[in-house]
Formats: sequence, structure tokens, C-alpha cells
Amino acid sequence: MTLRSVVRGVGAYLPEKIVTNAELAKTVDTTDEWIVERSGIKKRHIAADGQKTSDLAIAAVTKALAHAGMDGKDIDLFVVATATPDQTFPATAARVQAALGRPGVPSFDIQAVCSGFVYALAVADNFIKAGQAKTAVVVGAEIFSRILDWTDRTTCVLFGDGAGAVVLAAEEGKGETSDRGVLSTHLHSDGRHHDMLYVDGGPSTTQTTGHVRMKGKEVFRHAVVNLADAVTEALAANKVSISDIDWLVPHQANKRILDSTAHKLGLDPAKVIVTVDQHANTSAASIPLALAAGVDDGRIKSGDLVILEAMGGGFTWGSALVRM
Repeated sequence: MTLRSVVRGVGAYLPEKIVTNAELAKTVDTTDEWIVERSGIKKRHIAADGQKTSDLAIAAVTKALAHAGMDGKDIDLFVVATATPDQTFPATAARVQAALGRPGVPSFDIQAVCSGFVYALAVADNFIKAGQAKTAVVVGAEIFSRILDWTDRTTCVLFGDGAGAVVLAAEEGKGETSDRGVLSTHLHSDGRHHDMLYVDGGPSTTQTTGHVRMKGKEVFRHAVVNLADAVTEALAANKVSISDIDWLVPHQANKRILDSTAHKLGLDPAKVIVTVDQHANTSAASIPLALAAGVDDGRIKSGDLVILEAMGGGFTWGSALVRM
């Protein structure tokens, strides 16, 4: 008997306020054509004044629980991936746990930037496989608009706010790739590349929040290689080929990165879930947002073999192979 973490529900939330490329062009030296050509992004959602990362997360979790036919009181573990928490402490996950009426069970945040959701999924999966939880909520939630330099056109046009969540439940499997649930996760990091994508602030350095800084060309080059390698690693670990994959659900950073990664893998672009045009790069929230979009519109069905992959500042990167 093999315990599997099966996806029982998915949910997504995007703030109401939408900022188009044309609107950005009024305040920063850019154009709609320039942004679309370089990133594929057409618009982004921005959190309202007073709206917190936990608010976005709670909204996404509420939808995921409804999709699963479950209640917050059914959950044994809350893991929130975020680089933009409500506060330095306590964890944003604690607010989510409290709002869902489940005091006493573990709740904590994970910070791996854009790879955060894959990292959080791996942690929750291992809790379930170890028998320490029977159900878990895994959330990616970000308000990146609060750490952007809105005068820097190389970064401010690329990011947005949002949250996505999945509900996991333990089920018995045969230990085969035909099992439903998380089949494997693969995590990596390389701190030598810190200065390529980072925030220039923090409690122990500047005592300020800081702003996102990025060397775009270098990040692009590393992303395509690392993402393709992470996918290949997951395929090899499970003895499946790229042709067996029904859907690739990647971190939604840049359409050119998605296209280049699919090409490097030899994957039909039609099998890639793309939502970056609708909400820009939402960091840890982007994979669950894309996953929810694919499930909601009927593309991703029960039994489909799905691979998730992401890379973020640090660098961090990773993948997960999941049968829905």
C-alpha cells in the first residue's frame, strides 16, 4: 500500500482591479506592443488598498474547499507559499487557518518565491505520506504589486497579484504511475545566483520591504535550462515519457519562457496551460491559478497526467508529477 496525496479540489482568486498594458503605458515608458512581444502579458490584477495576501489566500482556499466538497474543519495542515506575507510574522498561513476554523493543526509559510507552490506541495505531500496529515490545503498567494518599483519598466510590467489553492487528501495507491495523486516532487536551489533576481530590502538588511530587481536575460537563460531539466527529472523518476504527459502546468512568468521550455522538451504547445496573458507573473500563485483555470474549463480531467514546474529567485526550481 502506498499513500498518495490526491488533489480533491482547486480554487483561484484574482483581485477585482485590472491594470492593462495601455494603462501602464500612461505612467511608465512602455507600450502594449513592447510588453506583449517580450512577455505575452496583456493585463494584471492588483490588490485593493487594505487587501492583504491572507485575504486573497482565504478566498482561493474557500473555492478549493467548495470544489472538493469539504469544510475547513476537515483540514489537518495549512501550507502557504508566499514571498509577500501580511507581516514578517506570524505566518500568513495562521490567518488562513483561523479564518477556516481549524485551530490546533499545523500552519506555516514557505518562501521559495516563484517555486513556492511546488515546494509547498512537496512538503504537504511528505506530511501525508508520513501519516502526519490526512488532508492538507496548499496555497500560493502573492501581492507583488507592493514590492514593485513602478518606475522600472523592466519589472513593474511583469507582475501581478493573485492566489490559488489545492486541497489534498490521503488515498491508498498501488505505488504505480496509474495511481491518482502526487507521484513525485523534485526540488533544487542555487544561492550563487542571488543577485540575478531578488528584492533589495529586508528586516535584517535595510529594515524596509524593498523592491524587485532582476537581470532579465540571465534569468531567462537559466529558466529554460532549469525548467526543462526539472521536467526531465520527473519523467525519468517515474519512467514515463513526454508523450505520456497530458498537460504541462508551468509557472506563468513569461510566454517566451513557456514556449522555449516546451520546444526544448519536444512537447506540443497545445498541451501547455497558459494564463500569463491574463494575470502576469503572480509568483507562487501562478501554478495553482493555471491549474484551476485548466480544471474549471474542462481541459484538465480526472486521470490526466500533469506536470508542474517553476523557477524563482534564489535561484529555486522544481517540478511535480501529478495524476489528477
